[in-house]
Parts: sequence; structure tokens; C-alpha cells
Amino acid sequence: MTDLQRVGSWLNHLVKARTRHGVHSPFVFELINTVLRNTSEQPTYAAIEALRNELLDSDQTIRVNDLGAGSRKMDLPVRAVSDMARTSLKPARQAQLLFRLARYFQPQHVLELGTSFGISTLYLAQGAEDGTVHTIEGCPQTLRIAQHNFDRMRQLNIIPSLGSFRSRLPEVLKRMESVDMVFMDGHHAMEPTLDYFEQCLVKAHNGTVFILDDIHWSRGMEEAWEKVRSHPRVNVTIDLYDLGLVFLRKEQAQQHFMLRY
Repeated sequence: MTDLQRVGSWLNHLVKARTRHGVHSPFVFELINTVLRNTSEQPTYAAIEALRNELLDSDQTIRVNDLGAGSRKMDLPVRAVSDMARTSLKPARQAQLLFRLARYFQPQHVLELGTSFGISTLYLAQGAEDGTVHTIEGCPQTLRIAQHNFDRMRQLNIIPSLGSFRSRLPEVLKRMESVDMVFMDGHHAMEPTLDYFEQCLVKAHNGTVFILDDIHWSRGMEEAWEKVRSHPRVNVTIDLYDLGLVFLRKEQAQQHFMLRY
């Protein structure tokens, strides 16, 4: 998707997106008030953001094995950690939303596709304080830095796996009793996204929450988002532009929301 197309996609979202006052679903209205619009500072935020700032200031370079759709701005095998942190890490606002979603739904079994340097992983793990986060990363050097961050935070409820999503996801899912929350942040292309979604559905239940990253990143990701929305097991979706939330909730009438928060 070109920069011009992305501007058009964003403007289209602004025109169509509702505020909370246009939402008539009690479940979604409560989610907006309690989670999406909750801007209160949490004690854990400062420590994780301190790690982010260290990454942004780092003078280290690493050799990157990028197994996903890659970055628009970075295609060199040796990259600066600071540049990767600047372009790849979820902004604090979105990462902290992951924390609030995990704290609200209290998942026992969380799956993350795309560890990067572990910032979003830490937010999920801190939010799901009584659960376990399984996270998959394809680049050894990137995962090494993420593990260092986990160790520094003494975060013991994270189980990282090294390898491609295609090879490791079936193994990780086999080890998991169920998936209560899934954060898909990597391999931003239509066919892999839909494939991983279908695999995760096998271990999903009525209360499972799917969080899809960068649903408007490309035409292919927008097509993937539309196919997920129309999946027969999906009843409720929320388009936040940068993130898409997916709920199965068979007790609820099918509804799809585009929200500003």
C-alpha cells in the first residue's frame, strides 16, 4: 500500500468510525469505557517504557533474520537496534492497550506471534498476571534481546519459542491447553494471517479474544481483516485502525464496529 493509499485508508476510517455514544452493544460499550478509554497510568508502564527508551538509545547492531513481510523502511540484514525499535515496536498507547485487554479478560493462556524485543510481550504478561504468555519469534538475535528484557523484569510467565510461525505455531498450540488471547503481530500478509488464524481457532473457545495488528498495513491485510470479519465463528469485531479485535461470542448477535478511542 502506498503512502497515499494509507492516507486514504485512514481518512476513510475517520469518516466511518463511531464514538462510544454510537455503540448499542452493552459488551462493547463496557469495553470502551473500561479498557479502550482508560488512560490511567499503571505502575508497570514506567519500567517497560524505560526498556523501550534504552532500545531507542542503543548503539548496538544485530544481524536480522526477517521471516515475515518485512519492514517498508528496513531491508538490510544488519540493522541498528535503535532503528528497529523505532520502526517495529508498538507505540506505548497501543502496547498499553494490550496490557489493559489482558488485565480485563484475565486470560490463562496467551499466544503472541511476533516477539520482537519483547515490549508488547511484557505488557501482555504483566496484564495476564496469573496466566502464561507463549511468544514466537523468528530472529535469534532479536529474541536474545527480548529474553534479556524478560530477565531484567523478572517476568517468569513468558515462554518464548524460536523459529518461523509456520514451523513453530503447530508445536506451540499442541502444548497449550487452549488459547484465551491471541496477539498476531508478524508476517503481515493475507494468506499467512488467515492460516494462523484458522490454526488458532482449533484451540479457541467462546471467550477467546483475538488481537490482529496492522489490519490496514496493506491491501492484503485489509483483505485478511475482511475475511476474518466474515468468518462463520466470528460474531463481534472492532476496527481500531491499527488493531483489530475479534470475539467469537456466539451468544451475541453479529456486529462489527469501527471505533475512535
